[in-house]
Amino acid sequence: MPAPTVRPFHRADRDQLTDLVNAHVSAVLPGVSVSVNTVLSGLERQPGEFITDPWVSERATLVVESRRHVVGAAHLLRYRADDEVGETYRDAGEIDWFVCHPPASFRPDAERAADQLMTACLAQLARWGVRVRYADGSVPAPAVYGLPRNWPHIRAVYERAGFRHVGDTEVVLIARVADLPASAPEPGTTYERTLGECGTRITAYADDRALGFVEVDTVLARPERHARVAGLGDIGNLYVVPGVQGTGLEHRLLAEAADWLRLSGVDRLLAYEAATDEVALDLLRTAGFRELTRTDRRWEHRPG
Repeated sequence: MPAPTVRPFHRADRDQLTDLVNAHVSAVLPGVSVSVNTVLSGLERQPGEFITDPWVSERATLVVESRRHVVGAAHLLRYRADDEVGETYRDAGEIDWFVCHPPASFRPDAERAADQLMTACLAQLARWGVRVRYADGSVPAPAVYGLPRNWPHIRAVYERAGFRHVGDTEVVLIARVADLPASAPEPGTTYERTLGECGTRITAYADDRALGFVEVDTVLARPERHARVAGLGDIGNLYVVPGVQGTGLEHRLLAEAADWLRLSGVDRLLAYEAATDEVALDLLRTAGFRELTRTDRRWEHRPG
């Protein structure tokens, strides 16, 4: 059997690459897939990363072929070294995402192909001469970032190559909008809908005093780029002022948000919390959320 070969991405690989990305997305997020245009656009720039993307000076995409079929791919970023770049990213190189087929009886060389691709990634980072090497798993789909626990085969490749998890772990949760708390009148409380920092903001007021707010984003994708993301939203922020926490206001805000989400045609809502914040996680669970995955953020190359 010919050995797997690593080479730069060609536009003719776009369909195979998209299938590979969607296979990884589907293991994390139900009912979501991305289009070819989404994948190709993500190789050029990432408008959603409006802070870090302008710091990128070079991009490279590699694929590994086995028997003339793309079985793995990786997208790499090089960040500038000037003072305009945040200290953590300054003169850094990153594997923005790395996807590959897991070992199978009909893919006996899958592990070897993945390791060859990783070797080529590290060689590219070495040619760039970056100060530090990071890795992530942020494929161009909602809620897929860090290194999801659903990808043990990717984790194994990272660890064999000397990457170590040095950051935080986050929990990704999902709820059916139909399962969120039901709205009920609360004497003396009014709600106002405005544009917030991370989506539509619904604020609770009592006697003209803001008690808290929830923000929901119902525009997770540009329709011409994502094939299957309709009906999905996420919580951008959920905040209640001290002294009102634990009174049920959080659930009442989610109930008000649910009414708006139904009008928006959204039937599933995502939420994200630190794995260490059991109070926030319990609040979401009692509101109807269930855990989708845990994802480990910030991997750094620390061989040996």
